[in-house]
Amino acid sequence: MAADQKVILVTGGSGLVGKAIERVVQDEKRDDEKWIFVSSKDADLTDRDATKAMFAKHKPTHVIHLAAFVGGLFRNLKYNLDFFRVNSIINDNVLHTSYETGVKKVVSCLSTCIFPDKTTYPIDETMVHNGPPHSSNFGYSFAKRMIDVQNRGYHTQHGCNFTSVIPTNVFGPYDNFNLEDGHVLPGLINKVHTAKKNSTPFVVWGTGSPRRQFIYSLDLARLFLWVLREYNEIDPIILSVGEEDEVSIREAAELVVEAMDFKGEVKYDTEKSDGQFKKTASNAKLRKYLPDFKFTPIKQAIKETCNWFEQNPDKVRL
Repeated sequence: MAADQKVILVTGGSGLVGKAIERVVQDEKRDDEKWIFVSSKDADLTDRDATKAMFAKHKPTHVIHLAAFVGGLFRNLKYNLDFFRVNSIINDNVLHTSYETGVKKVVSCLSTCIFPDKTTYPIDETMVHNGPPHSSNFGYSFAKRMIDVQNRGYHTQHGCNFTSVIPTNVFGPYDNFNLEDGHVLPGLINKVHTAKKNSTPFVVWGTGSPRRQFIYSLDLARLFLWVLREYNEIDPIILSVGEEDEVSIREAAELVVEAMDFKGEVKYDTEKSDGQFKKTASNAKLRKYLPDFKFTPIKQAIKETCNWFEQNPDKVRL
């Protein structure tokens, strides 16, 4: 290995974001970087010794930390303590082993659910610790928030370059399309596919009025590489399309219907809860650094994701 070659270990490498990073890396091949994508099959990150053994095997100089214990709304409601404990252990093992083995930089992935439930909009990076997160998934949210606390601690006490990113609603190939545990967009794609196959109505839960900022996983992957290579703050950075690119669930559903050429009936089950109306995030900090970054238009990104879903039934997580 060349002395100046980076060895980049990606935890959670088989998931939505890990697969997108893998694809972007393959497309742009750089000789000064060796990429290693690992999943839970390679090491149990809740086990300190297993984590250390994996680091000893691969000797990373840089880490992108995506691994997390995740679930949908209902699992979070039921197991908030488990989500807090398991994620806290995973994060501590990855960050502390990175410190112990002299990793030069760690970029961890947070989530917009870490922001305070009661807040003003748009939310930005300075507001992470301004109040408690939403009660439905406080365990997961606080565990993710603690990464920011640990990053500051490792920096002030040991001079480590550990940082984090906060993506908004990510979607794309290799997403979790499970209706109970998946997020809204993959859920809509799965529902339209099923409605089309069974000639039944496509039922959207709620009124369709809540608004979300969706980021295509391949755009997020390109931004992750920029953060790894160029971003030198310890403070987190929100990775998102702009406030003006927020769309309603109804608009997202219509784009899925169009992309999958669904001709059946579309219904809105208004008995179902809408959830949070909006979680608008500011991407002003990102735009300060990358004023010219081009996001994939949402219509194109949804079309590509629907195509992937229909063409890769063996790879779809249901």
